[in-house]
Amino acid sequence: MGTVNDQTELLRALEDARALLAGADLPLSTAGAAHGREEIGRAVAQLDDYVLPRVRSLDAPLLAVVGGSTGAGKSTLVNALVGHPVTRAGAIRPTTRQPILVHHPRDAEAFATQRVLPHLSRIHARKVTPAGSTAADTASPHALPGTADGQALVLLAEPRIPEGVALLDAPDVDSISDENRRLAGQLLAAADLWLFVTTANRYADAVPWRLLVEAAQRRITVAVVLDRVPPGLETEIEEDLRRMLGEQGLAEAPVFTVPESPLNETGMLPPHVVAPVADYLAALGRDAAARSGIARRTLGGAVGSVADRARAAGEAVAAQHRVGEQLRSDVERAFDEALAAVVDSTRDGTLLRGEVLARWQDFVGTGEFFRGLEAGIGRLRDRVTAFLTGRPAPEVQVEEAIESGLQTVVVEETARAAETAERRWQDEPAGRALLGGSDLGSLPADFPARTAAQIRAWQGDLMDLIQREGADKRTKARAMSLGVNALTVVLMIAVFSTTGGLTGLEVGIAGGSGVVGTKLLEAVFGEDAVRRMAEEARRNLETRIRALLDEQAAVFLDRLDVLAGGSRAEELTTAAARVRAAAARLGAGQ
Repeated sequence: MGTVNDQTELLRALEDARALLAGADLPLSTAGAAHGREEIGRAVAQLDDYVLPRVRSLDAPLLAVVGGSTGAGKSTLVNALVGHPVTRAGAIRPTTRQPILVHHPRDAEAFATQRVLPHLSRIHARKVTPAGSTAADTASPHALPGTADGQALVLLAEPRIPEGVALLDAPDVDSISDENRRLAGQLLAAADLWLFVTTANRYADAVPWRLLVEAAQRRITVAVVLDRVPPGLETEIEEDLRRMLGEQGLAEAPVFTVPESPLNETGMLPPHVVAPVADYLAALGRDAAARSGIARRTLGGAVGSVADRARAAGEAVAAQHRVGEQLRSDVERAFDEALAAVVDSTRDGTLLRGEVLARWQDFVGTGEFFRGLEAGIGRLRDRVTAFLTGRPAPEVQVEEAIESGLQTVVVEETARAAETAERRWQDEPAGRALLGGSDLGSLPADFPARTAAQIRAWQGDLMDLIQREGADKRTKARAMSLGVNALTVVLMIAVFSTTGGLTGLEVGIAGGSGVVGTKLLEAVFGEDAVRRMAEEARRNLETRIRALLDEQAAVFLDRLDVLAGGSRAEELTTAAARVRAAAARLGAGQ
């Protein structure tokens, strides 16, 4: 049946799985995410309330949870098994508001600590006589302490309960109280044995059968108490119930029929009608091997359930990351397209249209300037110098026109990218939830100003580049004859002057502008240097534009930070396999 080392290995595997499950958040509103979160929560609760405590103490007393539908007679059954009233039973629903665990006095230590159901505090009940004095053989359910919210477990020592077995009276599984239903499910998940109580007229109800089917799937040992059976119908109803149990894989579950009987003046059933149930529990109390078999069988089913839930959690986490990567891709694709559009506008001559082209023509003297090329580049330089000295800083007008034109392109393409990204997220439920009603498709008010600042910074970098390239005496003299600002403007025009996308007269003018700029720069710095400068200027500009776009894309992408590391899915899958293997070695697997 496994060694102590096998037990230790299973415990470590379960503890590791528990840590991974507790950290397996499913923050995106994907299909099935809500169910996945519930399953993860159930797995963690099952580990805390039952699996880990049972693995740590394989020989601890059995916990038999008495569960069933509203009014099935659970509390009345427990009172009858104990021999006097210990639980609250009545006509007002819900009846069981406080879970009560009744155990043999010698088993007190096993339940006094937080070994099982650690989320519930412990309240030790005192036996009292109706007159209020302490007594050893009676207890009033109305004197039992409790809390309104059911977050405490009332412990009651009773010598009539067999040693090695404890009874826990749980709230109704179909209670009108949401908290009671949740607590009932959690208590049943913490059971070694389900003592399931139903009645002759409600044994086919859907809610209890869902739990019975779950019990069969998890290999939990179940005993069914068929209560309030009218005289003469015992055989017929019990046979039908056994048929239904067999169809759901519970053919081996013992069935105890409790005939319909009047209660005495204290609300108790006659002892003989519950004698078969009492004998069954007493037999378990005498048979350590039988108790061990039940505990291991139930533990094996629970461990298998944890492994299944850990594997499913891994799949859910992986699904979250697939959706997250798609949302990330939607944003990145939109902003990559925007960057490509901006870069294309700097390569195909688009930026030399309109105002930029007009200011450039003013700067170089239009046709007269182009004709200067025929007289040689040296003479051209003299003409530009004379032109510059005759007018106050005309290159500034070109710079401003370039800044304005480039700013317009960047802002328009970024706005289009933001709108596209938001539209794509709106098409995905998880994306809509991440947006949360925010208008991420609109650019912030300061975006145009930040764009303009980046363009001016780029123009400043070009001036620094001109100064670095003209550092030696000969080049510096030629550069100074034209002026750094003028050469910076010429370099910008050369960068933007490829003619693709222009038509008619614009082609000739833009193309001629590029030739002029390039020839002039080559005369000052040399052909290789100009090629290098143009390439560096383009890379610098694209880097700055990408930074602007990345800042805006981050407004979307930062919302995906809720996703944990992608490796968590694989770790959960591995943990599930490790739990199964360790359970098999211990003999507690399925």
